[in-house]
Order: sequence, then C-alpha cells, then structure tokens
Amino acid sequence: MYYFLVGLISALIAASIVFIIFRAKFGSMKKYEFDLLERARKEGETLKKELILEGKDEAIRIKQKSEDEYNEKLRDIRNGEKELQKRESNLDRKTESVDQRYESLQKFEQDLKSKERKVNDREAEIESLIDQQQVRLEKIAGLSRDEAKQTLKDSLYEKARVEAQIKVKEIKETAILNANKEAKKIIIEAIQRSAADHTSESTVSVVPLPNDQMKGRVIGREGRNIRHFEALTGVELIVDDTPEAVVLSGFDPVRREVARIALEKLIHDGRIHPARIEEMIEKASKEVEESIIQAAEEATMELALPHFNAEMMHYIGSLKYRTSYGQNILKHSIEVGWLSGLMAAELGLDGALAKRAGFLHDIGKAIDRNVEGTHALIGGEIARRNKEDKIVVNAIESHHEEVEMIHPISALVQAADSISGSRRGARGQTLENYIHRMEKLEEISNSFRGVSKTYAIQAGREVRVIVEETQIDDAASDLLAEDIASKIQNELTYPGQIKVTVLREHRSIGYAK
Repeated sequence: MYYFLVGLISALIAASIVFIIFRAKFGSMKKYEFDLLERARKEGETLKKELILEGKDEAIRIKQKSEDEYNEKLRDIRNGEKELQKRESNLDRKTESVDQRYESLQKFEQDLKSKERKVNDREAEIESLIDQQQVRLEKIAGLSRDEAKQTLKDSLYEKARVEAQIKVKEIKETAILNANKEAKKIIIEAIQRSAADHTSESTVSVVPLPNDQMKGRVIGREGRNIRHFEALTGVELIVDDTPEAVVLSGFDPVRREVARIALEKLIHDGRIHPARIEEMIEKASKEVEESIIQAAEEATMELALPHFNAEMMHYIGSLKYRTSYGQNILKHSIEVGWLSGLMAAELGLDGALAKRAGFLHDIGKAIDRNVEGTHALIGGEIARRNKEDKIVVNAIESHHEEVEMIHPISALVQAADSISGSRRGARGQTLENYIHRMEKLEEISNSFRGVSKTYAIQAGREVRVIVEETQIDDAASDLLAEDIASKIQNELTYPGQIKVTVLREHRSIGYAK
C-alpha cells in the first residue's frame, strides 16, 4: 500500500509537471501566432498604401499623356484652320479676278451688240442708196437695168480675169516661199529630234529601281540622302514621275558614270544613308578609274603602241567617256592613229611616230572644261610635259592650224582627223552648241527672283521652272511664265517654240512622336 501511494503521488507529480510544461508551450505558440498576424496586417496596410500611390502616379501619367495628345491634336487643328484660311483667301482673290473678267466680258458683249445694230442700220442705209443710184443711172445711161447689169458683168469679168492672173502668180510665189519655210522647219525638227537622242545619251543616265518605294529611300528624310549624293558626285539626281527609274544628269561623263555605279550599288545593297553613300561613291570611283586604265591599255594594244606613263594612260582612258559632235573621242583617236600610220607608211615616213601623233591629237579633250585654252594647245602642253617627241607635240597643236606645222606628219594627222570626223555616220548634230543652248535656257530662267530650280527638257522645247512658294503666289506664277518666255524669245535663236511651265508646290509636314 505504501508503494502504491508513493507511485500514485509520483504519477500525480509527473502529470502536474507535464501539464505545466504543455500549458507554457501552448501560451508561447498563441503569442507567436498573434505576432505573426499583427506583422502580416501591418505589411498588408503598407502594400496597400504603396499600390494606392502607384495607382495615383499612373493616373497622373495617363492624364498628362492625354493632355499632351489633346494639345498636339489641337495644334494640328489650328494649323489646318490656318491653311484653310489661306486657301480661302486665295480663292477669294481668284473669285474677284473672275468677277472682274466677267464684268469686262459683259461690257464687251454690250459694245458688240451696239456696234452690230449700227452696222445693220448702216447696211440698210447703203442698200437704199444703191437702189436710188440704180434708178438715176438708168435715167442717165438710157439703159434698162438688165442691159446695165450685162454691161457691168462684162466689164467686171475682164477686170476679175486680169486680177485673177495677178493673184495666181502671187499665190504661186507665196506657196513656193511657204514651202521652203515648211521644208526648213521639217528638217530642223528632224535634226532636233536627233539632237534629243544624242544629248540624252551624252548628258543623262537612267538608273532602274526595283519599285517606286525605293525613290523615297533614295531621297531620304527631308532630302538628306539626295543632297549628300549630289554634293559628293557633282551630278544632279532627278526623281520624277517616271515609274521605277531615276535620272542622273550632268555634263561631265566621268562623274556621271561614278554616280550611276554608286547608285546602283546603293539600290542593290538597300542601306541608303550618308555614310553608306560615301563608301559606295569611293568604290565606284575606284571602279571607274580601273575601267579608264583598262580602256587605255586596250587602245594602246590595238594600235600596238609602246606603253605610256601613268598620267598619259589616265588621260587616254578618260577619252572613253568624252564625245565630240556625238562621236566617241577614244574611238575617233584610234581611227585617226590608224589612218595617220597607214598614210605615213605609204609616203615612206615613220609610221609608228605618225600613228602615235594621230592617236594623241585630241588628248587635250580629256581635261575638264574649267581649263582655259583650246584642246589642241592643252593637248600639246600635256604631251610636252610628258616628254613626247616634238613632232608629236607639233602634230597635236597644229591639227586645227593654231600653230605652224613643222613636219609632214602634222599634215597627215590633220588630214586623218578630217577623214575620221567627216565620214558618213561619224558625227551627229553639234552637241556643244546644243548643250550651250540648254545651259542658256536654264540660266535665263534662274535669273528671275523666286526661282528655285530650272530644268530644260524635251530637247530644249520645254523649260520647267520650280519656284519658292513663299515668294511666288499663283497669280505671280502666270506673270513669271510670260516674263521668262519673253526673255527667251528676245535673247535666244531656236527652231520651233519653247514651252515655259512654272511649278509651284506647297508642302505641309508633321511629325508623329
């Protein structure tokens, strides 16, 4: 029993201890749970405040963006209103002009009606006087009306026959004169059409495009690419309504060829911007330089001439891109070289030297147009500087009789030059004169205030003038066209007629940001 009580007491004590320990642990767990909930509640409130602040900031940004869009659209609307007001003002001016013309026409019509009434009254009066005269004539002449008519008819017939003969002679003479004028006009128009073809080949190159969208990339933003291209090449790039093509225009064929190759490379590459333009122009220049040297080597090999130095080879190859009266100068030089050599051999002279002199006789035409002097004297100076034989130098300088000939070879070169240039089909119309007339047309048009650009087209039969729209209005454009046409008529001599077209364009530009 004692042990039982001791065990029971021990069990109670152990149970009490376990209960106390469990209760202490359970209280600690409730406190941890309460702290955890309190911390979560505080973090939730903090996150809620942050989200509210972010929402307010986003609402402010959306509101500011909406206000910016509204202001931009409001500016566009105001600009549109200004443009409409400007157009309404122009329309009002035109309406006033039309009203004035209508009033003038009405007044003119009234004057015509008044004059017509007077004429009718005068005719009635004249008929009355004629009847009275006829009655008096019958009494004076003692003839009846029918007899008087017959006598008058006979007299008038004889007079009319004589006058008719005189008139027929005059008509024949006039017809012959007009026929000569008409024949000359037909010949001139035929020559002009031929000149248009030669000039198009000599001063213009056409570069095809894969599509019309490529035109915009060639022009670039605000014309940046086309301006950079023209500045580097010295060639004008014309982008007009011609489908899938642009035109390169310039009087220097070497520069135009460089521009053509560079533009074709840019179009093929697709990346068109100033840096790429510079790179492609540099590559094209190297290619053209290589083609010049190759053309010179082929020409010297064809004539079996000794090799020239680098400077002379460059000048010789450049002749490939030069023409005179529609004739390619390099081919002409080769032909003159052969003819000179053959004639010299027949006369027992130095055929190789004559061939060399004939080949180099037009070397002065390889120099740019900005060098003063005739091509014969310039060519002689080039040959002298490159230590050519004095006979060769004299043949070059004297083939247009600007200096005295010192050797028979010089005379042979002059004869060969005439044979090559005058043979049938060698040359077309005088290209230099034609180009001068085209340049003069553009110069006259550009001399007027407000003119931006001028293009002479259609073989010089039309001049298109682009004006600054801020300086020239529509009414002034009509007057400008008449003034340019009048000045051309007074200062130039030309076949047919020249049409002057003044173009005025207004552009409105906006940017989406």
